[in-house]
Amino acid sequence: MVPSLSDEAMGVELEKSAVYGHKFSTVVPAEATGDAVTRELTNMDLIMKLHYLRAVYYFKQSEVVDGLAITDLKEPMFPWLNVYYPVTGRIRTEAGSRPLIKCNDCGLRIIEAKCSRTLEEWLSVEDSSRWRPLVPEKVLGPELHFSPLVYIQFTRFKCGGMAIGYSWAHLLGDAVSATNCINLWGKFLKGNPSLETLRLSNHQKKAESPAKHVKAPQKPVPVKQVKLAGECWQAPDTCKMATCSFKIAETDLKKMQGEKQNHVPPFAMISALIWKCLAKNGNDRESKSATICRNSTSLKSSDMLTNNLKASTITLDSSAANIDLLELATLILKHELDELESIDELIDRNSGKPDFVLYGANLTFIDMEGIDLYGLELKGQTPVQVDYNIDGIGDEGAVLVLQGRGRTDLTGSIQERTVMVTLPEDQINQLRGVLSSEFGIA
Repeated sequence: MVPSLSDEAMGVELEKSAVYGHKFSTVVPAEATGDAVTRELTNMDLIMKLHYLRAVYYFKQSEVVDGLAITDLKEPMFPWLNVYYPVTGRIRTEAGSRPLIKCNDCGLRIIEAKCSRTLEEWLSVEDSSRWRPLVPEKVLGPELHFSPLVYIQFTRFKCGGMAIGYSWAHLLGDAVSATNCINLWGKFLKGNPSLETLRLSNHQKKAESPAKHVKAPQKPVPVKQVKLAGECWQAPDTCKMATCSFKIAETDLKKMQGEKQNHVPPFAMISALIWKCLAKNGNDRESKSATICRNSTSLKSSDMLTNNLKASTITLDSSAANIDLLELATLILKHELDELESIDELIDRNSGKPDFVLYGANLTFIDMEGIDLYGLELKGQTPVQVDYNIDGIGDEGAVLVLQGRGRTDLTGSIQERTVMVTLPEDQINQLRGVLSSEFGIA
């Protein structure tokens, strides 16, 4: 039986009431950066200004994890933020100028909280929004000068265990940048890491042509201009959105490929599966165009902050419901044209002033398989589970494909993918129904 959305909403409220005792503080770099240091925002940074990455890392009960006091967790942050000093800055918007980050060491916000449930009880909840009470859902504004770009929440569970909630303003950098950043904090927590492989961050904005010489894009770009309702950098709510998650094992993907065994990568297969199931819903909002976003993992051990995404749009001639699953997956796999140049032209032409969304401008599939989500360590302890999502998604919806944690059964190792889906509320139950009835995925 597919659970009703009202049941889920009720579950979220119950989870929120279980988290209490919030305490707030701020951590700054150990050394002053200086008032004159700024980080210019690139065109891609500005495209991502209304999106926010949210992650929750769950650590089981152990002497190591439970023995870490808040002072132990904060102490390594001071040298860590010497490396990633832009994340402690604040947005500045001057009349007639592009927004930028003033690296003034105002700090990142720390929150301590407690949970009245055990970690096992929390993780047993199937509600895909269980992570929300464990990570600050903050956005930039209304007072941009005072809004932190990064929040970290430490939540202690009843009987031991901890969740680390990590909120990251996407304009700072993509999921690779965000993950590299917090993983380095874990290395500082374990002991002073070698920083020889880290490169100094390049905060220079690319040279821009005068507006009169900038050509209009020759093809559609995978972004949508929006109008903010207030002073916060937050995507407008044009329809009620909801989130669901499920896991897909390697064995499930092989069954979908059948005897053809074309070795289509999991991301392309899963994207095709969701697109096809949504088309079978039979609603009037079927998407024949989709945006494919891929994160570059070439900077795995760098302190570079960059939105180094590749984004492309694929448009079908007919409904995805009428296309063979493997054929659709192959189309997605082969469609790797990067439309970043068109995005650059669009932003330059408008002097960086309008507000846009990328995720959800079209139905968006985001490949996050190469992101090292389980690379955060607390003195040798790795997370038993990581929940990850993006806030600020447009009303066409988005699908994140994440590398799951491997598990083992009687037949051997099983590699799972975690899929997070954010869609208009009325499409979620329909999607679940098709996945369950036709593919046995719950």
